[in-house]
Amino acid sequence: MPAATSPLNKSGEPTTWNFKLLAQNDLGGFGGMGEGMAVQIAKDGRRIIWLAHESAPKNFTGVDVSDPRKPKVVVQTDLPQTFMRSNSLEMTGDILAVAYQTQKAGQQPAGLELFDVSVPEKPRSISFFDCSGATSRGVHQLWFCDGEYVHMASGAPDFKPSHPLDDQFYRCIDVRNPSKPVEAGRWWMPGTKAGETPLPRHKLDKGYRAHNTNVYKQRPNRMYLCYIDGGMFVMDISDKSKPKPISHWTNSPPYTGFMHTAVPLFDRGLLIVTDESTENSAKDWPKLVWVVDMRDETHLVSISTCPMPPVDAYANRGGRFGAHNIHENPPVPTAWQSDQIVLGTFFNGGLRAYDISNAYQPKEVAAFVPPPPKGTPAGAVQLNDVFVDEREIVYTVDRHTGGLYVLEMDF
Repeated sequence: MPAATSPLNKSGEPTTWNFKLLAQNDLGGFGGMGEGMAVQIAKDGRRIIWLAHESAPKNFTGVDVSDPRKPKVVVQTDLPQTFMRSNSLEMTGDILAVAYQTQKAGQQPAGLELFDVSVPEKPRSISFFDCSGATSRGVHQLWFCDGEYVHMASGAPDFKPSHPLDDQFYRCIDVRNPSKPVEAGRWWMPGTKAGETPLPRHKLDKGYRAHNTNVYKQRPNRMYLCYIDGGMFVMDISDKSKPKPISHWTNSPPYTGFMHTAVPLFDRGLLIVTDESTENSAKDWPKLVWVVDMRDETHLVSISTCPMPPVDAYANRGGRFGAHNIHENPPVPTAWQSDQIVLGTFFNGGLRAYDISNAYQPKEVAAFVPPPPKGTPAGAVQLNDVFVDEREIVYTVDRHTGGLYVLEMDF
């Protein structure tokens, strides 16, 4: 049986195929990680990876990965409230942008904070952009790659959703003066604001709200916006004060929603789109990585999905099983770029890599499924995010206790 579909070895060793594990670090016992990863080359030449935590008490952690075989925590910060999470972060140069979301609407602080991390051991707050309000939980996800604008999924004090689960929408924040962020524009899916005709609810109903808000320097007037139960949109942001949709693609129904990430491969006219598994024991199966033809950006067509191992091999292993995050080719110097290989995390299905050189027949080429981290409440690994730096070093993180895993690609 290929290693990619085999259960864990009885010895407890990781299941690996075409990946080489270089190191693991549990981040001082605070190894529950979110979906924010960014690499900085510090002024002294050190390579620091910044990691967002999935929930309190920690905010973000900086790890020196100059030697990928010896990752070393250099700083770890705390959240001011136990009901907060800083699930997402991105950076440009020495400025780190961090998203703050609260458990319930109306709690504070909720919003966007910018930090100067030019001295990694001493992050310094530059500014805070308040997004709290009676119907707002703040910011879930953000994108910050050009040093000028933060694109984010956020609530706002002046936005009342038509349904409580529809509380986060697209907001563009101008941070060209990082000490005074200001909103440049916003857009919400029609039907999600109070007073509009409500949208039909999905069976699992995770909400019609914004998630990933990706913008690339190859096409800076476009945003690839995923909207959870609302599918995904190609957005025209040439006028940031008036974003407008160009096209919309959804697979749900008949699938079960939670569209998460859309990564354009411009030279190939493709989009790679993921749906997030959000239910334990694969109750929302299948959650897949989709290949979408976008040669005509006004007419998006699904042409294939990346193959997955049999659901019965993972459904009862513990926690979630299915797609989540992929390496997003962020347009920054410290990120690897590829339009031939897709790397994605699949919770207890580990980390997987796919060759999509033939977009109609993606092939799995590597897998890494570590054993359950010590103390995990899920009973299995829950790999949550992946980032590949320009050296082709792979970083992946566990949602609960496993912290950071550092790998090489052997393919």
